[in-house]
Amino acid sequence: MHSTSGKKDAAMNIDTLIDDVIAIEGDYSNHPADRGGPTRWGVTEAVARSHGYAGDMRHFPYDEAVAIYKRRYWLRPSFDRVSALAPRLAGELFDTGINMGPEIAARFLQRALNALNRNGQDFADIATDGQIGPRTIGALQKFLAKRADGGEAVLLKAVEALQGARYIKLAEQRPANEAFLYGWLSHRIG
Repeated sequence: MHSTSGKKDAAMNIDTLIDDVIAIEGDYSNHPADRGGPTRWGVTEAVARSHGYAGDMRHFPYDEAVAIYKRRYWLRPSFDRVSALAPRLAGELFDTGINMGPEIAARFLQRALNALNRNGQDFADIATDGQIGPRTIGALQKFLAKRADGGEAVLLKAVEALQGARYIKLAEQRPANEAFLYGWLSHRIG
């Protein structure tokens, strides 16, 4: 999740999470090394177009960005359901979903849950399909019940580790991404 002073409390409130993302992403950007092309408020042109925006990205409205973040990166991937159980974890999934895609964020959670289920002793492995449904939520509930003494913090660390490894791999595979690596790691992890 973003490095904000109230990040533990902010994860419970999607409006605060969105404000934090937009504060870090900033207004209009068209960095030559960014494959996403023009962005405003952190929303890429392709995402804005997929939601019906046809204008110049320099004029992409703030309220449309907020609506996209809420719909595409919070409600659709069911991070709101995760938030009811583990708000800080949900905030991290939201942030990761924006930068890497919600399915990748959900897979990080699923992989972490599978790796932490003690070979199926605590709950059965779940599919790493990138979809948060009843089985993923059930596994999360069982994990948190079993590990009430810090389970959310451990899951958060596991998701952040997977996220960090992916950022480094992206920079290794495409040297132009090195322009973004420091920001990705400093603003999005821990």
